[in-house]
Amino acid sequence: MPKVLISDKMDPRAAAIFRERGVEVDEITGKTPEELKAIIGQYDGLAIRSSTKVTKDILDHATNLKVIGRAGIGVDNVDIPAASSKGVIVMNTPFGNSITTAEHAIALMFALARQLPEANAQTQQGLWPKNGFMGVEVTGKTLGLIGAGNIGSIVASRALGLKMKVVAFDPFLTPERAVEMGVEKADLDTLLAKADFITLHTPLTDQTRNILSKENLAKTKKGVRIINCARGGLIDEAALKEAMDAGHVAGAALDVFVQEPAKESPLFGTPNFICTPHLGASTDEAQVNVALQVAEQLSDYLLDGGITNALNVPSLSAEEAPKLKPYMALAEELGSLVGQLEGDRIRSVSVEVEGHAAELNQKPITAAVLAGLMRVYSDTVNMVNAPFLAKERGLDVREVRHDREGDYQTLVRVTVKTESGEKSVAGTLFGNAQARLVELFGIKVEADLAGDMLYIVNQDAPGFIGRLGSTLGEANVNIGTFHLGRRNQGGEAVLLLSLDGAVTETVLADICKLAGVKTVKLLRFA
Repeated sequence: MPKVLISDKMDPRAAAIFRERGVEVDEITGKTPEELKAIIGQYDGLAIRSSTKVTKDILDHATNLKVIGRAGIGVDNVDIPAASSKGVIVMNTPFGNSITTAEHAIALMFALARQLPEANAQTQQGLWPKNGFMGVEVTGKTLGLIGAGNIGSIVASRALGLKMKVVAFDPFLTPERAVEMGVEKADLDTLLAKADFITLHTPLTDQTRNILSKENLAKTKKGVRIINCARGGLIDEAALKEAMDAGHVAGAALDVFVQEPAKESPLFGTPNFICTPHLGASTDEAQVNVALQVAEQLSDYLLDGGITNALNVPSLSAEEAPKLKPYMALAEELGSLVGQLEGDRIRSVSVEVEGHAAELNQKPITAAVLAGLMRVYSDTVNMVNAPFLAKERGLDVREVRHDREGDYQTLVRVTVKTESGEKSVAGTLFGNAQARLVELFGIKVEADLAGDMLYIVNQDAPGFIGRLGSTLGEANVNIGTFHLGRRNQGGEAVLLLSLDGAVTETVLADICKLAGVKTVKLLRFA
C-alpha cells in the first residue's frame, strides 16, 4: 500500500480521500527541515501547500518518494530540477483556486479605484471624510493584463463584464485565443502605454522577474493603478515606491511580496497603497477544492499511474494509463536494447509510432524509450528524469507519428544516430499486450526481450550455430530461446539468445574466438 505524507495544514477531506482510495496517509504538519528529513524516506507521496520547502537536501533524503502534490498553483517552494533529477513527479492544482484569485484581483482593483481601505479607516475614526476621497470609475477604462492564462482569462472575462477594455500581453497567447477571450493582444510596451489599470497573472521566471521594472514603470500611463495577485518579484518594489511618491503611479495593490511573510516593505505607509497577506487563494471553497484535487491526483498516480497537472513529465490520465502501459513497456525495452548496443555513441534519438500506437498520447511512449535508453548511465533512471538526463548529455530527441497502415497493427520504432550512421530497432505488441522485437538494425527478427540475453553478429555460414551451442554447453549455460535473422544468405546474421545461466567473461571471450563472429554483447532486461 503506498504511503503519503501531508506536511502542511489541509482540509481534512484530503486525508479521507487518500484512505478511501486505499492509500495510507499521515498528517504531520509544522516540521522543521531537519525533522522532515528524518521521516521523508518512509513516504511514496508528499502533499504540501506553501509552507513546506522541498529543497534538494530534503529530496536527497526522500529515498522512496515518487510524487509531490502542491495544493495550489505556485511551486516556488519546490526545487523542480532536483525533483526531476531524482525521478520525482511534481504536480500542482492550477484550477482549484483560479476563480478565487481572479476575484481577489478584481476586488483589489475596486478598492484602488475608490480608495476603500483609507476611507474605511477614517470613517471608523469618526472623521466622516465625505469630500476627501475622489475615486475613479472602472467602466470604460483599459485593463492591461500581463499573463493571459487560466487566472488571467477569468480576470479578463470579469473586466469585460464591467464594460472595461482589455489589452493582454502574453507570449503564449495566440491571435485566435485573444479573439475568443475578447481581448486585444499587444506587446508589453503597447500595454504599458494604454492601460489605466495593470494586473499581473504570470509565473515568476527569469523572463518575468521585475517585468515591471523602473524602466517599464516609466513607460506606463500617468495615473495608472497596479495590482499583483500572482507572485512577488514581478514588480521592482523600490521602483514602484518611487513612482508612487512621484505621483506617476496613482495606486498599487499587492497580495504578494518578494519576501514573505512581508514584515517590512518600502511600500508600507505609502498613500494609495493596499496590501493583503497572500490571500489570493484564501476562500473556503478554494482551500477545499485544491485539497481534494491534490488527494485525487496523488492517488491516481500511486494507484493507477495517472499523471495530472504535472510540471516535469507529460500528463497521463488514469484512463489512459492502463491502455498505454503495454506500449510503454515495449518502448522501454526498445530504448534499453539500443542503449546497451550503442551507448555513448548515440547523438540523437527518433521515436516513431504507427498503427494503434499512433492513436495514443506519444509523450509517455517517448519518455519510456528514454528511460530504457538512459539506464546505461544510471540505475535510478525513470520516465521522469530520463528526458533531463538525455538533455544533459546533449541528445536531440524527435517524435514522429505516422498515419498509415503498416505490416503490424501497431509499431514503435527507435532510431538513433551515431558517428557511423543511423541504426534502428522496432517492436510490436502481440495480442495488444506482449512486447516483441521485430526488427534489429535493418534485420527482421522476432524476439522477446527479457532477462539476460546474448547478442551476436556473425557471418552466416554452415556449422556456426552448432559451434556456438557446443561452446555454451561446455560452459554449462542453457539456451532458453533462440532468435535468428539475416540480411541475405551468406551475409551478416544476428542472433539473440535468452540464457538460463550466468555467462562469464571467459565464455564471452570463447564465443568471440569462434570463426565468423563480429560482435558479442551480453544484454540485460528487466
